[in-house]
Amino acid sequence: MSQQPNLEIRVIKSIKAISGEDWGRILPKDAGPFLQHAFLSLLEETDCVSLEAGWDPSHIALYSTEDDQLLGVIPLYLKTHSYGEYVFDWSWAEAYAVNGLSYYPKALSAIPFTPATGSRLLAKSAEHQEYLINGLLQFLNQFNISSAHILFPQAEDASLLEKAQFQRREAVQFHWQNQQFSNFDQFLASLNMKRRKNIKRERQQVQDAGITFLNVPGQEMTEEQILFFYRCYSATYYERRSSPYLNQLFFQKWVQAMPEHLHFIIAQKDNQPIAAALLVVDKDQQKAYGRYWGALEHHPCLHFETTFYQSIEYCIANNIQTLEGGAQGEHKMARGFMPQTVCSYHYLTDPRFADAVQRFLERERQGISDYRDDLAEHSPLRQEI
Repeated sequence: MSQQPNLEIRVIKSIKAISGEDWGRILPKDAGPFLQHAFLSLLEETDCVSLEAGWDPSHIALYSTEDDQLLGVIPLYLKTHSYGEYVFDWSWAEAYAVNGLSYYPKALSAIPFTPATGSRLLAKSAEHQEYLINGLLQFLNQFNISSAHILFPQAEDASLLEKAQFQRREAVQFHWQNQQFSNFDQFLASLNMKRRKNIKRERQQVQDAGITFLNVPGQEMTEEQILFFYRCYSATYYERRSSPYLNQLFFQKWVQAMPEHLHFIIAQKDNQPIAAALLVVDKDQQKAYGRYWGALEHHPCLHFETTFYQSIEYCIANNIQTLEGGAQGEHKMARGFMPQTVCSYHYLTDPRFADAVQRFLERERQGISDYRDDLAEHSPLRQEI
């Protein structure tokens, strides 16, 4: 990579090559759990993220040549597929193939398997962030890579990416917002009558089935409970004839490394566990992320109770202000999760495809706007008179 006086871009093949202390110095205060050195390095250490898995770590790092100090990083992976991203570009890859061109490998900056918004340009100054972007574009040209994709960046990153001619793509997620509710009934009171009755009916079905719930902080999880949770998590994928993105070893090590950020909800029937969900918690930012769920028995409304209603009760009790429900899923809106616009940014090196994608994104953004308008007409919130 080219250099400027006192600055150098390097491609780092493993986050372990950067110390946790150095990594921590460049993180913003609101980085959250998914950008922590422990989380990203565990993905690599347990081979959830690897060349063999189609996620080749190729992090763009900025160093000072004077003292070899780390000044910034773009977490980056060379991808040989588009699984685990929650922003879908399969049609773009197909268009490349039809024209005899290779879309893969592509460069992806994202939290693997995690559609959570956060910083992707990890540096303390805008100057260093811009230098990281230039380093990324240089990386594309040097290694003849088709494109770069920055998924779910925060607003401060987005303005710099647009300045560098990245193209914006919009999508909709559904987040629950705490309106200083003191209990679940107060949350229900904020919804219209139809939604209140539906939620009460769903909760009653679970209660009538004799199902109860354990709330287990990460610090208190036993090995037996972790293994049970993984069975549930895996079952979700196997039912869809797919394979889990994350392996058992990752969850075992994650609970050891970051227990303060993990909260498990375990459903029981006849004192036996039957289902489980995991919340990733950022108490500093008063946010929680509903990430993983699975069940070994099927009961009506068990999914809604475990992943939504029990999670909302946890957030109310612990002063969590935002619960992100993950990607897609407008069924979440009927349960009090409201639509939020999220963005990704894309740079295609071939001008012809860049133009075609730009036209596509303009049409898609109009479609997203229309979708948001339609959702607004079906708001679950009580209308004040």
